[in-house]
Amino acid sequence: MATITSKISAPAGLFGRTGSSASGERRVVRKRRLGPGKAIPFGIGLGPAILIAVWVIGSAAGTIDPETLPAPWTVAQTAGDLIADGRLQSNLLTSLQRAVIGLVLGVSIGLVLALISGLSRIGEAVVDGPVQIKRSIPTLALIPLFIVWFGIGEEMKLVVITTSVLIPVYINTHAHLRSVDARHVELAETVGLSRWGFVRRIALPGSLPGFFTGLRLAVTISWLALVVVEQVNATSGIGYLMTQARTYGQIDVIVVGLVIYGLLGLFGDIAVRTIERRALSWRQTLGD
Repeated sequence: MATITSKISAPAGLFGRTGSSASGERRVVRKRRLGPGKAIPFGIGLGPAILIAVWVIGSAAGTIDPETLPAPWTVAQTAGDLIADGRLQSNLLTSLQRAVIGLVLGVSIGLVLALISGLSRIGEAVVDGPVQIKRSIPTLALIPLFIVWFGIGEEMKLVVITTSVLIPVYINTHAHLRSVDARHVELAETVGLSRWGFVRRIALPGSLPGFFTGLRLAVTISWLALVVVEQVNATSGIGYLMTQARTYGQIDVIVVGLVIYGLLGLFGDIAVRTIERRALSWRQTLGD
């Protein structure tokens, strides 16, 4: 039996080469992992850097018509002029206030509704239907109704952002609450956990991945909704600045606004991902 066992070796093509030491021990060279590999430092900036490089090269070579898309240096000069006269800072501050307030309200409401619906069948029967109805109705279709209800002031803009943001937070958090492993529920019942103990120790930690996925979507959607509402009779904000530029044919100012929206969305996503990695440090994924 010992002779048969000693002749059995792992296939070289599957585990790599094997070697024998003087004591007859065998060691296996570990093959490279099948995942995407280690994270690239500052890799999230690689894609935007390539886009900017293509923009610079195309503008310098004359491939990109400056009447269609101004050159990067023209846009940078326009941004400097807007900063010098104070217009960019004041409008950016207004947009940030609207987006942050709407985001905080939407995330809070979406999370509360997800907990009510995800932890109670009665709550699900009451809450899930209206949320799914709102999910299927585009935000643009609701703006005329919101204008009638709330006017054209700040209240209407915050309502549009809030109702847009709460949907992804609700959907993803609710889905993860409902997908908690039944064995964990049985274990909680076995050890005698209370309802609140089950929620605090099992349900909430289990729903965190879904919550952060919804939060990342919510950050992006808050800026998308902001672009829409700031072009509805607004008197301040980046969207208002872009609307005025469109009226006067100032394409460079429009591009400045688009770049700012893009950077805010990118940095917002980076911030959420950083918080997510720290909050879910216990979970090993392919992205680690």
